[in-house]
Amino acid sequence: MIREFLLNTGSTIDEGRLAKGGSKLTMDYVDECAVCVMNWKDLADMGSPDQVKVTSRDGKHCVVVSALSEDSVMSGHVFMPRAIWANAVVDPETFSTGSPLYKGSPVKVEPSLDNVLSAEELVLKLYAGGK
Repeated sequence: MIREFLLNTGSTIDEGRLAKGGSKLTMDYVDECAVCVMNWKDLADMGSPDQVKVTSRDGKHCVVVSALSEDSVMSGHVFMPRAIWANAVVDPETFSTGSPLYKGSPVKVEPSLDNVLSAEELVLKLYAGGK
């Protein structure tokens, strides 16, 4: 079941700690940042998958991330920490501001059985043709 959501991104305390501490290539960074946080009801409606595929509005980019639920996320919205996984699917339109739409970017979300890639694996997939 593919559903449309509005993606909101932002820093988390642990994302900042890991990124500023030089730990972007660690499993701790993957565990903190390669996640899609959803409203519990939205996640339940999708069958409570462990992973979801998040696809950009134009369908050109997608990432598989761990699915989590929190009451703080409104139904119809998802949150991803500010990191390469979110950056890959954020709408690149800047509306002449020079900054992409980090809040309210439309995405499609669906359950996935694929593996969550590390930051290094995702960079290679996105920018080096999957080598």
